[in-house]
Amino acid sequence: MIQKEIHEPGNLLSNEGTLLQRGYSKKGVLTYNREKIKAPPWRVKEWDFYQISNDKVCLQLTIGHVSYAGSISANLFEFETGKKYSITKMLALPFNRLHMPQSAEQGDLMFHRKDFIMKFEVFNGSRRLQVKSSGEKAQKMNIDITLEQPDLSSLVIATPFDEDPSYFYYNHKINCMPARGIARIDDKEYIFDSSTSFGLLDWGRGVWPFQHNWYWGNGSCLVDGKRFGFNIGYGFGNTEAATENMLFYDGTAHKINQVYFNLSENGYMAKKYFSSDDGRFEMEFTPIYDNYTETKLLWVNNRCHQVFGRFNGQVILDDGKIIEIKDMVAFCEHAINRW
Repeated sequence: MIQKEIHEPGNLLSNEGTLLQRGYSKKGVLTYNREKIKAPPWRVKEWDFYQISNDKVCLQLTIGHVSYAGSISANLFEFETGKKYSITKMLALPFNRLHMPQSAEQGDLMFHRKDFIMKFEVFNGSRRLQVKSSGEKAQKMNIDITLEQPDLSSLVIATPFDEDPSYFYYNHKINCMPARGIARIDDKEYIFDSSTSFGLLDWGRGVWPFQHNWYWGNGSCLVDGKRFGFNIGYGFGNTEAATENMLFYDGTAHKINQVYFNLSENGYMAKKYFSSDDGRFEMEFTPIYDNYTETKLLWVNNRCHQVFGRFNGQVILDDGKIIEIKDMVAFCEHAINRW
Protein backbone atom coordinates (compact mmCIF):
# COMPACT_ATOMS: atom_id res chain seq x y z
CA MET A 1 0.00 0.00 0.00
CA ILE A 2 1.27 3.46 -0.93
CA GLN A 3 1.18 5.87 2.00
CA LYS A 4 0.91 9.44 0.73
CA GLU A 5 2.75 11.87 2.97
CA ILE A 6 1.69 15.51 2.76
CA HIS A 7 4.65 17.91 2.70
CA GLU A 8 3.23 20.99 0.98
CA PRO A 9 1.65 23.56 3.34
CA GLY A 10 -1.73 24.96 2.40
CA ASN A 11 -5.41 25.04 3.22
CA LEU A 12 -7.28 21.86 4.09
CA LEU A 13 -10.40 22.66 2.04
CA SER A 14 -11.05 24.04 -1.41
CA ASN A 15 -13.63 26.72 -2.20
CA GLU A 16 -16.03 23.85 -2.93
CA GLY A 17 -15.48 22.42 0.58
CA THR A 18 -13.55 19.33 -0.53
CA LEU A 19 -10.12 18.16 0.59
CA LEU A 20 -7.27 19.74 -1.37
CA GLN A 21 -4.84 17.01 -0.25
CA ARG A 22 -5.40 13.51 1.09
CA GLY A 23 -2.96 11.52 3.18
CA TYR A 24 -0.92 11.87 6.35
CA SER A 25 1.76 14.13 7.77
CA LYS A 26 3.96 14.11 10.86
CA LYS A 27 3.04 17.66 11.89
CA GLY A 28 0.23 20.13 11.24
CA VAL A 29 1.08 21.08 7.66
CA LEU A 30 -2.46 21.94 6.54
CA THR A 31 -4.59 24.85 7.77
CA TYR A 32 -8.10 23.98 8.92
CA ASN A 33 -10.07 26.65 7.04
CA ARG A 34 -13.43 25.95 8.63
CA GLU A 35 -15.16 28.74 6.76
CA LYS A 36 -14.94 26.71 3.52
CA ILE A 37 -17.15 23.87 4.79
CA LYS A 38 -20.11 23.47 2.41
CA ALA A 39 -21.95 20.62 4.13
CA PRO A 40 -25.05 21.30 6.27
CA PRO A 41 -23.98 22.86 9.60
CA TRP A 42 -25.50 20.02 11.65
CA ARG A 43 -23.01 17.57 10.08
CA VAL A 44 -19.91 19.37 11.48
CA LYS A 45 -18.16 17.63 14.39
CA GLU A 46 -15.24 19.04 16.41
CA TRP A 47 -13.54 17.84 19.58
CA ASP A 48 -10.43 18.11 21.77
CA PHE A 49 -10.00 14.90 23.75
CA TYR A 50 -7.17 14.43 26.26
CA GLN A 51 -6.36 11.13 27.96
CA ILE A 52 -3.84 10.80 30.78
CA SER A 53 -3.09 7.29 31.98
CA ASN A 54 -0.67 4.92 33.66
CA ASP A 55 -0.85 1.25 34.64
CA LYS A 56 -3.54 1.85 37.26
CA VAL A 57 -5.81 4.74 36.33
CA CYS A 58 -7.07 6.78 33.39
CA LEU A 59 -8.27 10.38 33.23
CA GLN A 60 -10.22 11.66 30.21
CA LEU A 61 -11.15 15.28 29.49
CA THR A 62 -13.28 16.31 26.52
CA ILE A 63 -14.63 19.51 25.04
CA GLY A 64 -16.50 18.90 21.81
CA HIS A 65 -19.69 19.16 19.81
CA VAL A 66 -21.62 17.61 16.95
CA SER A 67 -23.20 20.99 16.08
CA TYR A 68 -26.69 20.20 17.40
CA ALA A 69 -25.32 19.00 20.75
CA GLY A 70 -22.20 19.65 22.79
CA SER A 71 -20.50 17.63 25.51
CA ILE A 72 -17.97 18.72 28.11
CA SER A 73 -16.86 15.82 30.29
CA ALA A 74 -14.33 14.76 32.88
CA ASN A 75 -13.96 11.04 33.64
CA LEU A 76 -11.54 9.12 35.83
CA PHE A 77 -11.57 5.36 36.35
CA GLU A 78 -9.45 2.69 38.02
CA PHE A 79 -8.60 -0.42 35.97
CA GLU A 80 -8.46 -2.86 38.89
CA THR A 81 -11.61 -1.86 40.79
CA GLY A 82 -13.73 -0.32 38.03
CA LYS A 83 -14.34 2.68 40.30
CA LYS A 84 -15.40 5.60 38.11
CA TYR A 85 -16.00 9.30 38.61
CA SER A 86 -17.74 11.34 35.95
CA ILE A 87 -19.07 14.83 35.23
CA THR A 88 -20.76 15.66 31.93
CA LYS A 89 -22.29 18.96 30.84
CA MET A 90 -24.54 18.77 27.77
CA LEU A 91 -25.16 21.76 25.51
CA ALA A 92 -28.11 22.26 23.17
CA LEU A 93 -27.37 23.61 19.68
CA PRO A 94 -23.84 24.93 20.35
CA PHE A 95 -22.77 24.88 16.67
CA ASN A 96 -19.65 27.14 16.68
CA ARG A 97 -20.21 28.79 20.08
CA LEU A 98 -17.44 26.76 21.75
CA HIS A 99 -14.85 28.49 19.53
CA MET A 100 -12.77 25.36 19.01
CA PRO A 101 -9.13 26.09 18.07
CA GLN A 102 -8.21 25.92 14.40
CA SER A 103 -5.02 24.01 15.22
CA ALA A 104 -3.93 21.28 17.64
CA GLU A 105 -0.61 23.03 18.12
CA GLN A 106 -1.85 26.40 19.32
CA GLY A 107 -4.93 28.01 20.79
CA ASP A 108 -6.51 27.70 24.23
CA LEU A 109 -9.96 26.29 24.93
CA MET A 110 -12.21 26.93 27.93
CA PHE A 111 -15.71 26.08 29.12
CA HIS A 112 -17.02 28.07 32.09
CA ARG A 113 -20.17 27.74 34.15
CA LYS A 114 -20.91 28.88 37.68
CA ASP A 115 -20.18 25.49 39.22
CA PHE A 116 -17.76 24.05 36.64
CA ILE A 117 -14.65 25.14 34.71
CA MET A 118 -12.58 23.18 32.19
CA LYS A 119 -9.56 24.80 30.58
CA PHE A 120 -6.96 23.57 28.06
CA GLU A 121 -3.92 25.83 27.64
CA VAL A 122 -1.19 25.34 25.03
CA PHE A 123 2.31 26.68 25.68
CA ASN A 124 5.57 26.28 23.81
CA GLY A 125 6.48 22.65 24.48
CA SER A 126 3.79 21.95 27.07
CA ARG A 127 0.07 21.97 27.85
CA ARG A 128 -1.91 22.57 31.02
CA LEU A 129 -5.27 20.93 31.68
CA GLN A 130 -7.49 22.17 34.52
CA VAL A 131 -10.89 21.19 35.86
CA LYS A 132 -12.68 22.74 38.82
CA SER A 133 -16.09 21.61 40.02
CA SER A 134 -17.64 23.07 43.14
CA GLY A 135 -19.53 19.88 43.89
CA GLU A 136 -22.87 21.69 44.07
CA LYS A 137 -24.53 19.64 41.31
CA ALA A 138 -21.93 16.92 40.71
CA GLN A 139 -18.81 15.43 42.26
CA LYS A 140 -16.25 17.87 43.55
CA MET A 141 -13.19 17.94 41.28
CA ASN A 142 -9.94 19.84 41.30
CA ILE A 143 -7.66 18.65 38.48
CA ASP A 144 -4.41 20.25 37.38
CA ILE A 145 -2.24 18.32 34.90
CA THR A 146 0.79 19.48 32.90
CA LEU A 147 1.78 17.63 29.74
CA GLU A 148 5.29 18.04 28.37
CA GLN A 149 5.57 17.79 24.59
CA PRO A 150 9.23 16.94 23.90
CA ASP A 151 8.61 15.31 20.49
CA LEU A 152 7.89 17.24 17.30
CA SER A 153 6.56 14.21 15.43
CA SER A 154 2.88 13.28 15.64
CA LEU A 155 0.14 11.85 13.43
CA VAL A 156 -1.99 14.10 11.23
CA ILE A 157 -4.36 12.66 8.64
CA ALA A 158 -6.75 14.17 6.09
CA THR A 159 -9.33 11.58 5.04
CA PRO A 160 -12.39 11.78 2.77
CA PHE A 161 -15.63 9.82 3.06
CA ASP A 162 -17.18 8.01 0.12
CA GLU A 163 -20.72 9.10 1.04
CA ASP A 164 -20.32 12.75 0.00
CA PRO A 165 -17.43 14.82 -1.43
CA SER A 166 -18.03 17.50 1.22
CA TYR A 167 -17.45 15.00 4.06
CA PHE A 168 -13.97 14.74 5.56
CA TYR A 169 -12.02 13.95 8.73
CA TYR A 170 -9.01 16.04 9.74
CA ASN A 171 -7.36 14.48 12.78
CA HIS A 172 -4.23 15.25 14.81
CA LYS A 173 -3.06 12.77 17.44
CA ILE A 174 -0.15 13.54 19.77
CA ASN A 175 1.33 10.65 21.79
CA CYS A 176 4.10 10.25 24.34
CA MET A 177 3.49 13.41 26.40
CA PRO A 178 4.88 12.86 29.94
CA ALA A 179 2.17 13.89 32.42
CA ARG A 180 2.47 15.23 35.95
CA GLY A 181 -0.11 16.64 38.31
CA ILE A 182 -2.96 15.83 40.67
CA ALA A 183 -6.61 14.91 40.28
CA ARG A 184 -8.59 15.46 43.50
CA ILE A 185 -12.09 14.03 43.38
CA ASP A 186 -14.22 14.34 46.50
CA ASP A 187 -11.89 13.02 49.23
CA LYS A 188 -9.70 10.92 46.87
CA GLU A 189 -6.37 12.05 45.39
CA TYR A 190 -4.69 10.64 42.29
CA ILE A 191 -1.11 11.64 41.54
CA PHE A 192 0.29 11.46 38.00
CA ASP A 193 4.07 11.13 37.78
CA SER A 194 5.84 11.92 34.50
CA SER A 195 7.99 8.79 34.77
CA THR A 196 4.95 6.51 34.57
CA SER A 197 2.08 8.62 33.18
CA PHE A 198 1.56 9.81 29.61
CA GLY A 199 -0.90 12.07 27.87
CA LEU A 200 -2.62 11.70 24.51
CA LEU A 201 -4.37 14.39 22.49
CA ASP A 202 -7.02 13.36 19.97
CA TRP A 203 -7.90 16.56 18.06
CA GLY A 204 -10.68 15.97 15.56
CA ARG A 205 -12.42 18.23 13.05
CA GLY A 206 -14.69 17.10 10.26
CA VAL A 207 -17.96 16.54 8.50
CA TRP A 208 -19.15 12.98 9.07
CA PRO A 209 -21.89 10.69 7.77
CA PHE A 210 -24.66 9.97 10.24
CA GLN A 211 -23.83 6.28 10.77
CA HIS A 212 -20.48 4.47 10.90
CA ASN A 213 -18.20 2.22 12.99
CA TRP A 214 -14.57 2.72 13.90
CA TYR A 215 -11.77 0.77 15.56
CA TRP A 216 -9.01 2.71 17.32
CA GLY A 217 -6.04 1.71 19.46
CA ASN A 218 -3.43 3.90 21.15
CA GLY A 219 -0.83 3.84 23.88
CA SER A 220 2.40 5.37 25.22
CA CYS A 221 5.05 4.12 27.63
CA LEU A 222 8.80 3.88 28.24
CA VAL A 223 10.77 1.08 26.58
CA ASP A 224 14.38 0.82 27.80
CA GLY A 225 14.17 4.44 28.91
CA LYS A 226 12.92 5.69 25.51
CA ARG A 227 9.45 7.09 24.81
CA PHE A 228 7.40 4.65 22.74
CA GLY A 229 3.86 4.94 21.44
CA PHE A 230 1.54 3.68 18.74
CA ASN A 231 -1.68 4.61 16.99
CA ILE A 232 -3.72 2.10 14.99
CA GLY A 233 -7.21 2.17 13.55
CA TYR A 234 -9.66 2.00 10.69
CA GLY A 235 -13.25 2.97 9.89
CA PHE A 236 -12.58 6.71 9.82
CA GLY A 237 -13.33 7.16 6.12
CA ASN A 238 -11.63 6.21 2.86
CA THR A 239 -8.02 5.42 3.80
CA GLU A 240 -6.74 4.60 0.29
CA ALA A 241 -4.29 7.54 0.47
CA ALA A 242 -2.98 6.61 3.92
CA THR A 243 -3.79 4.67 7.06
CA GLU A 244 -3.58 6.24 10.48
CA ASN A 245 -1.23 3.52 11.74
CA MET A 246 2.01 4.90 13.15
CA LEU A 247 4.75 4.08 15.67
CA PHE A 248 6.60 6.61 17.80
CA TYR A 249 10.03 5.95 19.28
CA ASP A 250 12.43 8.38 20.94
CA GLY A 251 10.85 11.40 19.25
CA THR A 252 10.59 9.96 15.71
CA ALA A 253 7.46 8.80 13.87
CA HIS A 254 7.49 5.59 11.81
CA LYS A 255 4.64 4.96 9.34
CA ILE A 256 3.23 1.44 9.02
CA ASN A 257 0.57 -0.11 6.75
CA GLN A 258 -2.69 -1.88 7.58
CA VAL A 259 -3.12 -3.40 11.05
CA TYR A 260 -5.78 -6.09 11.29
CA PHE A 261 -7.86 -6.78 14.41
CA ASN A 262 -11.43 -7.55 15.42
CA LEU A 263 -12.06 -6.34 18.94
CA SER A 264 -15.53 -7.87 19.31
CA GLU A 265 -14.55 -11.39 18.23
CA ASN A 266 -15.25 -13.93 21.01
CA GLY A 267 -16.26 -11.07 23.31
CA TYR A 268 -14.53 -7.80 24.11
CA MET A 269 -12.67 -9.20 27.13
CA ALA A 270 -11.18 -12.17 25.24
CA LYS A 271 -7.49 -12.22 24.32
CA LYS A 272 -6.81 -10.69 20.88
CA TYR A 273 -4.02 -10.73 18.31
CA PHE A 274 -2.96 -7.76 16.20
CA SER A 275 -1.01 -8.15 12.97
CA SER A 276 0.06 -5.69 10.26
CA ASP A 277 0.36 -6.62 6.59
CA ASP A 278 3.98 -5.42 6.55
CA GLY A 279 4.89 -7.48 9.65
CA ARG A 280 5.87 -4.40 11.64
CA PHE A 281 3.20 -4.58 14.37
CA GLU A 282 2.68 -8.01 15.93
CA MET A 283 0.96 -7.98 19.31
CA GLU A 284 -0.95 -10.11 21.77
CA PHE A 285 -3.56 -8.11 23.71
CA THR A 286 -4.88 -9.24 27.10
CA PRO A 287 -7.84 -7.08 28.26
CA ILE A 288 -8.08 -5.88 31.86
CA TYR A 289 -10.93 -3.33 31.78
CA ASP A 290 -13.77 -2.37 29.41
CA ASN A 291 -14.66 1.30 29.69
CA TYR A 292 -18.08 0.91 28.06
CA THR A 293 -20.03 4.08 27.33
CA GLU A 294 -23.41 4.66 25.73
CA THR A 295 -25.12 7.90 24.73
CA LYS A 296 -28.77 8.05 23.67
CA LEU A 297 -30.36 11.46 23.06
CA LEU A 298 -33.16 11.95 20.54
CA TRP A 299 -31.82 10.35 17.32
CA VAL A 300 -28.25 10.06 18.65
CA ASN A 301 -27.20 6.53 19.61
CA ASN A 302 -23.48 6.04 20.26
CA ARG A 303 -21.91 2.98 21.88
CA CYS A 304 -18.22 2.40 22.54
CA HIS A 305 -16.22 -0.43 24.09
CA GLN A 306 -12.88 1.14 25.02
CA VAL A 307 -10.93 -1.87 26.22
CA PHE A 308 -7.71 -1.39 28.18
CA GLY A 309 -5.23 -4.21 28.45
CA ARG A 310 -1.64 -5.38 28.23
CA PHE A 311 0.17 -5.50 24.89
CA ASN A 312 3.02 -7.98 24.39
CA GLY A 313 4.93 -8.45 21.15
CA GLN A 314 7.21 -6.52 18.87
CA VAL A 315 7.29 -3.64 16.40
CA ILE A 316 9.80 -2.83 13.65
CA LEU A 317 10.98 0.74 13.02
CA ASP A 318 11.76 2.27 9.63
CA ASP A 319 15.44 1.35 9.93
CA GLY A 320 14.65 -2.30 10.70
CA LYS A 321 15.26 -2.05 14.44
CA ILE A 322 13.07 -4.43 16.46
CA ILE A 323 11.48 -3.10 19.66
CA GLU A 324 10.21 -5.68 22.13
CA ILE A 325 7.03 -4.65 23.98
CA LYS A 326 6.27 -6.20 27.37
CA ASP A 327 3.08 -5.63 29.40
CA MET A 328 2.37 -2.22 27.90
CA VAL A 329 -0.97 -0.95 29.23
CA ALA A 330 -2.86 0.68 26.36
CA PHE A 331 -6.33 0.54 24.83
CA CYS A 332 -8.25 -0.47 21.75
CA GLU A 333 -11.85 0.55 21.13
CA HIS A 334 -14.82 -0.24 18.92
CA ALA A 335 -17.33 2.59 18.46
CA ILE A 336 -20.74 2.26 16.82
CA ASN A 337 -22.10 5.71 16.08
CA ARG A 338 -25.39 7.19 14.91
CA TRP A 339 -24.88 10.93 15.32
